Amino acid sequence: MKPYKPQRLPIEDLDWSAFIELVGKANRFVARYDGLLQSVVNPEVLLAPLRTQEAVLSSKIEGTQATLEDVMEFEADADTLQSESKYGDILEVINYRRALLKGKEQMNVRPINLNDLLKIHEILLRGVRGERKAPGNFRKIQNWIGSPGSTMEQARFVPPAFPDMMEGLYNWEKYLHHEDKDVLVQLAIVHAQFEILHPFIDGNGRIGRILIPLFLFHKGIIHQPVFYMSQYLDSNRQLYYDALKEITDTGRWEGWIQFFLSGIIQQAEKNVKQTREIISLYDTMKTVMVDKTHSQYSIQCLDYIFSRPVFNTSDFNKSSGVPKTSASRLLKGMEENGIISCVRRGAGRKPGVFAFRKLLDIANQ
Repeated sequence: MKPYKPQRLPIEDLDWSAFIELVGKANRFVARYDGLLQSVVNPEVLLAPLRTQEAVLSSKIEGTQATLEDVMEFEADADTLQSESKYGDILEVINYRRALLKGKEQMNVRPINLNDLLKIHEILLRGVRGERKAPGNFRKIQNWIGSPGSTMEQARFVPPAFPDMMEGLYNWEKYLHHEDKDVLVQLAIVHAQFEILHPFIDGNGRIGRILIPLFLFHKGIIHQPVFYMSQYLDSNRQLYYDALKEITDTGRWEGWIQFFLSGIIQQAEKNVKQTREIISLYDTMKTVMVDKTHSQYSIQCLDYIFSRPVFNTSDFNKSSGVPKTSASRLLKGMEENGIISCVRRGAGRKPGVFAFRKLLDIANQ
């Protein structure tokens, strides 16, 4: 099988009639989600668990086994880790989240570009199983996609050769800043073309999924880069691969765009539901915290457990903003009233670990 020769962007001969109804519906659903997102007073606090869950789900597509609880319990206290084999998986998830946050940070300074993409990739592979696969560099060798141990001739797909890949990347970067007819269709094309170019030795799938919220944020479609699609892509993994392959086999994009827009609709519905539940939980817990703890620091406690649904008592004392003299009493009151539950009791110098299960349950949906 020969390396694929990528099409140039923008795609000039799209049959818009094949997906025009999906375009309208997808835009309505994303706008509804963004309207709700703008009503969140502190999205960095309230929606932080959703970012971690996206990192878990996106990494799962690449074979990791870590759960949301695994990651959060590890960050609260590494000694809670029951299996050494999960350490690498957890670190991959943490790197994914760091890479996503780095992308957002870079976009506060300038639009998406290839150099920033390399920085995100370097963070993604830092200290994990891909660390020997040229982190922070585009590939200079030929790669291919197929069953483990397959040769290039047996491959399911052979990405473009290095010169065509680099030419395609420059064209792709230019297309990021192009004003196409519809941003969500443009996003579908941006994501697919990146995966087709496959410009890294490792990490292409995860970088492609990180680009989804960053591109929507870059285009001003959402006001925070918190639109994630890994759950949809994982649940429909074979359809995902088949839809991409249809592009490279036939040159037609319509089936892929239909698949991707359907995913945007489904994910936007889920995002709205989860965000509403998180807002509702926060509003309910404000009253509960005041009533049950009778403390002037109740809202500070609440903000802390929303940003860190699994935490240790030492970090709570240092970072919650609650004076040490009040912290122990508040922790005890929250546990006694069922607001938080104990993961592991403190002993000697080892801090106790607690979890805010109601928020974890929403993030795990």
